[in-house]
Amino acid sequence: MAGEQHIQQHSAHQVSAADRKFRTAFESGDWPTDAFDHAAHIRLAYIYLCEQPVNSAQERIVQAIRGYLARHGLPADKFHVTLTRAWMLAVHHFMAQSPPSRSAAAFLAANPRLRDSRIMLTHYSEARLFSPDARSSFLAPDRQPIPTSEMC
Repeated sequence: MAGEQHIQQHSAHQVSAADRKFRTAFESGDWPTDAFDHAAHIRLAYIYLCEQPVNSAQERIVQAIRGYLARHGLPADKFHVTLTRAWMLAVHHFMAQSPPSRSAAAFLAANPRLRDSRIMLTHYSEARLFSPDARSSFLAPDRQPIPTSEMC
């Protein structure tokens, strides 16, 4: 595809043409801000985790979200480091526990618990998760650890 770098599939999970189109629209800033909701965050995490190891995927999503905020003139402090990293770890865990999906939509349909944006409150107290420190740097959970996986 012209103008789009080839990205090697990293896991048995797959991204669809619609997922690639979403990723391109998000990275270019063409995805509408009112459509970048929790499900879209999970979709982006899934796509990046399909394409690269978890540490690289985490770096990529941080760069992508910060770039998106900048392109839309949104405040940089809207980005939440702990929530982003914690959700990447959660999506990574669910990917390791799930049969391979052919798209982000199929993955989310097979893992409806990921649609609950409050699931992180089983791992974090509200005071810790919504603190200024959690917004600016990763804080480990204070209730129960986020499960990890050896998938990548």
